[in-house]
Amino acid sequence: MSISLNKKTGINLKKGSSISLEKAGKTYDRICIGVNWGMIKTKQLFGLVSSNESVDLDGSVAVFDAEGNRIDLVYYSSLISKDKAIVHSGDDRQGDSKADDFDNEVIEIELNKIDVRATQLIFFLNSYKGQDFAEIPYSKIRIFEGNKREVREVLATFNLSSEPKFAGHTSMVMGKMMRHASGKWEFKAIGEAIRAPHMSQTLDIIANEYL
Repeated sequence: MSISLNKKTGINLKKGSSISLEKAGKTYDRICIGVNWGMIKTKQLFGLVSSNESVDLDGSVAVFDAEGNRIDLVYYSSLISKDKAIVHSGDDRQGDSKADDFDNEVIEIELNKIDVRATQLIFFLNSYKGQDFAEIPYSKIRIFEGNKREVREVLATFNLSSEPKFAGHTSMVMGKMMRHASGKWEFKAIGEAIRAPHMSQTLDIIANEYL
C-alpha cells in the first residue's frame, strides 16, 4: 500500500526531540503517522547482478493509561482501536524497490476521540521476517495532518535510516505521543532499535523502559 504526500517535509526531528501537536493554540483533530521503508539490495555473481529482497515491517501503536496499563493495541491484525480513534491502513509486506516519498503504512489518529484514560501512545516497528535493521536501506516516519488519502500539512519527519549500531536488532521504538494534564498532545522522537524478535517481547520492553 502506498500513499502519496506533498513535497513539504516539516521539521526534521532528531532522537529525543519533540513537537507539540497543536496549531494556533488548538490541538489538531486528526494526525497520521506514516512509515516508509525500502527493500534490501542483494548482489550475486561477484556483484554483477543485483536483486531486491522484500521487507515486511509492521508498524504498530500501543496505548497506555497513566498507571502504565496497556489498554489497546493497533497493528496489522487489529486495524481499529476499541474507541475507533486509531485506524491502521493495513500490512505492507514488500517495502520500496527504490527510495520514494510514499508511505507504506499509515496510522490515522483522531485525537478528540481517544479514550480519556489514554496518556501515552507508543509507536513501534517489528521486522516480521526477522530482517536486521542494519540491512534495511532506509526507514523513516513523518507526522502529518490529514488522512491516508490527503496530506494537508507535514508537521515533522524522523529518519530511522540503517546504522551499524542497529545490527542484530529486529524491532524499533519509533516515538511516542503524550497527553499532558492540559489535554494537549506532544510527539517525542525515540528511534531506538531493541532486541525483541516478537511483538510480545517488544511490548514487554516498552512497558518496562519507555513509559
